[in-house]
Amino acid sequence: MRETIDLSGNTVIVTGASRGYGAGIAESFARAGAKVWLTARDAGRLDETARRIGARPFVADVAEGAAWDRLFDAVLAESGRLDILVNNAGEGVRIGPAAEQDDDSVARSLASNLGGAILGCTRAARIMKKQGAGLIVNIGSACSTHAWPGWSIYSAAKAGLLMFTKCLLAELRPHGVRVTSVLPSWGQTEFTDAANLPPRDPGIFEHCISPQELGDFIVSLAGLPAHLVAEEARIWPMVQPIAQL
Repeated sequence: MRETIDLSGNTVIVTGASRGYGAGIAESFARAGAKVWLTARDAGRLDETARRIGARPFVADVAEGAAWDRLFDAVLAESGRLDILVNNAGEGVRIGPAAEQDDDSVARSLASNLGGAILGCTRAARIMKKQGAGLIVNIGSACSTHAWPGWSIYSAAKAGLLMFTKCLLAELRPHGVRVTSVLPSWGQTEFTDAANLPPRDPGIFEHCISPQELGDFIVSLAGLPAHLVAEEARIWPMVQPIAQL
């Protein structure tokens, strides 16, 4: 039986939440009673997801600081506080050998998978320090600690996010603010299609991490007592080979 966690009264932002892991995370928080704000670039899919789970949509590109400013202004104007930020937005952009990467793809991958989360964290940190409480969850990847051919640019961005998150926790814990890295691997999402990777075998796909499973896991982290923090959590599907350099 799933333990019930009540997050009523909490205001939550989930980025990259129009589909996949982000939508699953947002739905789990909404089910726990939180007031949830969703962000993504695709207005149509974002509105559809927001209606389905009962959340507030906000079209934004996390790579733009001005978009973050507008989002936080809207959230604080309505709720007066921010309790939880989940930086989930990211994309494969172009998975392939480093020698085949172009400058635009490299810049886009770094902005989507690292820079955007940093922009959100710097702003959330200022808000949460004043509150004396809050939780930031940065969704990284198994690629931040494991090396596979073709994943160099994406992995570099996620490894940077992992170390940024560790440093941010060191900075914010004296102020009562918790910061956590969650590092999932193979998931039941559209990531492989978006990154133009070969489709995964259906028998394997159904045993990968589902958006709801990841969402419920992150809600459980949010439900920890305020004096406890999970610094880092790695999640592997049992069907995934873990051999790497």
